[in-house]
Amino acid sequence: MPLPLSRPHRDDVRIGAVGLLGGLLLWALGLTNSQGWRVLGGAWLLVPLCAMAALELLRRTAPQTALVLGTLVLIADQFTPGSLATTLMFTDLVYAAVLYGTPAAARRVPVTTALITIAVTLGFLAWFRRPEALLIGVVTGLVSFAPAATGVLVRNHREAAESARLRAEQTALLAEMDRTQAVVAERARMARELHDMVANHLSAIAIHSTAAISLDDPRTTRQALTVIRENSVEGLAEMRRLIGILRDDSGDSQDEPVAAPTLDGLGALVEQSRTNGLDVALTAGDGGLPAPIGLAAYRIVQESLTNALKHASHGTVRVAVHRTDGALTVRVTSPYGDLDGPRAPGSGAGLIGMRERTALLRGTFEAGPESGPDGKIWQVRAELPVGPADEGVSE
Repeated sequence: MPLPLSRPHRDDVRIGAVGLLGGLLLWALGLTNSQGWRVLGGAWLLVPLCAMAALELLRRTAPQTALVLGTLVLIADQFTPGSLATTLMFTDLVYAAVLYGTPAAARRVPVTTALITIAVTLGFLAWFRRPEALLIGVVTGLVSFAPAATGVLVRNHREAAESARLRAEQTALLAEMDRTQAVVAERARMARELHDMVANHLSAIAIHSTAAISLDDPRTTRQALTVIRENSVEGLAEMRRLIGILRDDSGDSQDEPVAAPTLDGLGALVEQSRTNGLDVALTAGDGGLPAPIGLAAYRIVQESLTNALKHASHGTVRVAVHRTDGALTVRVTSPYGDLDGPRAPGSGAGLIGMRERTALLRGTFEAGPESGPDGKIWQVRAELPVGPADEGVSE
């Protein structure tokens, strides 16, 4: 099956038509390159003129072929009176071969034309032995090397512009990817914060409301309603604080509400858990930790107490937070077994959040049942590294 021929570009058709009409006008006015010794005279110059105009149609689709054939046509034109339009169209073919040709052709054509210019100059200078022979070399350079050099400059500028455009597109794509990743990371962070801030209160509300419905005891019901009210008020305050942070676009960090608890707040957290019905024993070391590590440790303890409230059997929940060389260890244990009474449903998001918080700080996290001296327990253990660069950072 024959390959379809590419249609010439409309600008190439215009260049060829203008060159042909210009050559015909010069011929009609009697303006030719030379007279006298040329072998063919008269209208013979129209043959290379028409051939060169036809080759202009190939300047984009087949630039190297057009240049080779154009060189032969230019040589043939030297046997006729010659036309300036033929010579000008040949220079355009040289320019197009560099601009639209292959990268190899773009490198070879300028070098070849430069060598031809030098060879012609030296050859005619040795033949005529007169300084005027240098003019022939100048004309040869203007016809061959000058358009090739111009083509190199234009091609380099176009390639530089294309490279800049591609870099701009890549930069925009990377920026969009970074923005998407930032949005995903921020959504995950807000999901962890929302879960940790509200889940404890809602779990206590669910357990005590179930107890109030299940037990027909006015005193128990009143006590459960009191706990429900306290947790609902505190949960609502936490939600309002989080919403206030999300809506604050003033950029004034001094007026921004504080939403990053520290290890100093573990005492209040334990007291709240005791109010909700947990028997909690706390052992905590000194503070002075970087804010990200203190926040992660606080949230891990908070979520562990929430899970203990929902799933632990009767017994003491033990919280131990201590700092060793290079790490902060958080350990929460709770009785593990069948739970008598109401149980709040769980989705597993708490364990996922604790694991994500630990991974963000390059720590280790493990959670699961173990055998203890008092029977089977559920243990949550996280080690958060505290590097030398973090030790000088206080909250």
